[in-house]
Formats: sequence, C-alpha cells, structure tokens
Amino acid sequence: MIIGIASDHGGYDLKLHILNELPDISFKDLGTNSSDSVHYPYFADKCCKAILSGDIDSGILICGTGIGISMRANRYCGIRAALVHDEFSAKMSKAHNNANILCLGGRTTSNELALHLIQTWMDTQFESGRHQDRIDLIDAPI
Repeated sequence: MIIGIASDHGGYDLKLHILNELPDISFKDLGTNSSDSVHYPYFADKCCKAILSGDIDSGILICGTGIGISMRANRYCGIRAALVHDEFSAKMSKAHNNANILCLGGRTTSNELALHLIQTWMDTQFESGRHQDRIDLIDAPI
C-alpha cells in the first residue's frame, strides 16, 4: 500500500515529522518541500489525482488547520477526505465513511497525536454493509 502525503507550508513541519517517525510506511511525498508559503489546493489536487489514477492507494493531507485542504480534496468525485481531531473521528472516518484521505492540521495537531491518528486510521477496516449504500451516495456525481 502506497500512501501519498502532501502539505502546504502550514503543515510542512508535521509532514516531515510523520515521514521521519513512520519509516515503515510506504509514503509518496507529493510536496511541498519547504516552509515557503504555497497554496494548499495545488497539493490537494496532486494527492486526489494520484488516488483517482491508481498511482497511490490513499493519502494524508496537511495544511494549517486541515480545513481548507479537506474542502479542496472533497471537490473530487471518488475522494472522501476526513479532517480528524481525535481517535474516535479517525476510526469512524474509515469504519463508516471509508475515507481515502486523512486530513490533519499542522497548527492544531500535535506530532504525537498525528502519529496516533494515522495509525488508528490505517488499522481500522471499513465496515461496509449499510455504510456502503451511503458511500455510493457520497461518490455519486451531483
């Protein structure tokens, strides 16, 4: 499994921490590559397009709060990006919503919590069943 990871400048330090602390995960770093100011939609787009093309299996997106980058990612049909702040939301984002992108706030999430949320999300299985009907509705073009 290959997980794309991308951030803007507000999430850059947290992205580096994740890459350094989780070396056993196959990450594809999609940028940014410095703390210089950049526009987060470009990095959300890179991750979403890579998922939809099959180049990566899922993604982690980080901006200052996680809000903007999750909003951009969710504009793509077939992308289910979840901004999470705690273990329960990380677990439910996968169990009930089959989130294929986990979003974090670089300025709102501690390094330790981020690692825990990522591990929780990765370890959780989608429950399918009644939830699949809802996923089909989320993914249906409007």
